[in-house]
Amino acid sequence: MRFGTDGVRGVANTELTAAFALRLGRAAARVLAAPTAVVGGDSRLSTPMLEAAFVAGLAAEGVEVFRLGVTPTPAVAFEAARMGAMGAVVSASHNPYHDNGIKLFAAGGTKLGDAAERSIEAELATIDEQPPGAAEPGRIHGRTNPNDYVEHLLAALDGRRLDGLRVVVDAANGAASHVAAEVLTRAGAGVVAVNVSPDGRNINAGCGATAPGMVAALVPAERAHAGLALDGDADRLIAVDETGAVVDGDHILAICAGDLRQRGLLAGDTVVVTVMTNLGFRLAMRERGIEVVETPVGDRHVLAALTAGGYTLGGEQSGHVIFPNLATTGDGLLTALVLLDVLQRSGRPLSALARDAMTQLPQVLVNVKLANGSTAAAVAAIEADVATAVAELGDDGRVLVRPSGTEPLVRVMVEAPTAELAQAIADRLAGRLAALR
Repeated sequence: MRFGTDGVRGVANTELTAAFALRLGRAAARVLAAPTAVVGGDSRLSTPMLEAAFVAGLAAEGVEVFRLGVTPTPAVAFEAARMGAMGAVVSASHNPYHDNGIKLFAAGGTKLGDAAERSIEAELATIDEQPPGAAEPGRIHGRTNPNDYVEHLLAALDGRRLDGLRVVVDAANGAASHVAAEVLTRAGAGVVAVNVSPDGRNINAGCGATAPGMVAALVPAERAHAGLALDGDADRLIAVDETGAVVDGDHILAICAGDLRQRGLLAGDTVVVTVMTNLGFRLAMRERGIEVVETPVGDRHVLAALTAGGYTLGGEQSGHVIFPNLATTGDGLLTALVLLDVLQRSGRPLSALARDAMTQLPQVLVNVKLANGSTAAAVAAIEADVATAVAELGDDGRVLVRPSGTEPLVRVMVEAPTAELAQAIADRLAGRLAALR
């Protein structure tokens, strides 16, 4: 098993086993060489098993481990930064419950770079042949104080309050189920919380950031000002305006970029995005004199560009938004507080903020599952077809065909002046990929 866009991921107990998790824990301990680690996970049925095995691997190599239990990914990153420890999260993020994964943070709470991941993979290849590197195992402790993370989130408001705002929050029956309503309520908002009763199997099941339909229906019914849909590990946010219309990561980024620039807080007048960001976002930023830096898909690539340029805002269309002055990784609840703060200070409805921030070009995304063969080889095999589609659209659209970093899929994304044209081109390219199976 190899690292993908965000850690390792696979079907739990089949592709991602307890035996592998133990080996990964040992390999990570050797490569990252941190004396302490914080480990948390989401609410999946398989998470306790994999977390226990991974922790055992760390302890076998002498690492002192603090177990955080069911905890959002950004809370683990926060604790890693606060304690100067390495971090790990057992979660498959937005995937269904039968999948799981393990994400790693270097000491200080930052995602691993490619070099560190390659070193861990190399260590995994020989780890079974090596005895533990410690004279005695590391100690294992229970969770640290969860209130520290809540206070960290509330500090982002810089003393301001959300009094008078009413919101619907969907925790996706995931890692933030026990904390989402508390954070928003303490900030002053009136809260209607849904999907906060995880049972091990219902994480992301027709709810959360990948399925915001429930929130979209509830916001107008509850006469709320906004809806907030988190994913299973709570590192991403998809919002809903007061009419029930979805406000995706691109719109959230555009709203926050405009607000930060207006207040003189957008470093370099620059925002960092990925190749998946809508062309409409790029056009809107150009009109406002805001530069756009583009990276490959994955929040770790966004964070690397933010760090390299000293920028203060970046993120993905999927709802990963990073405020590096406030956190070391994407955080759905932090993003929710920042967005609601903009909403409160503006005195305008979220629909108006989203409309004025950018105009989204029609975008079609088609996933093609390949039962056999390499996704990279499949992408290479249709290069000529992609070139034809790019030429057909010219400057009025975009085409992106790439292997998924988390699933055995090829993702076909097309943006065009009309939804019909985007769909036609996407279907044509997907058909070519399907013919390769």
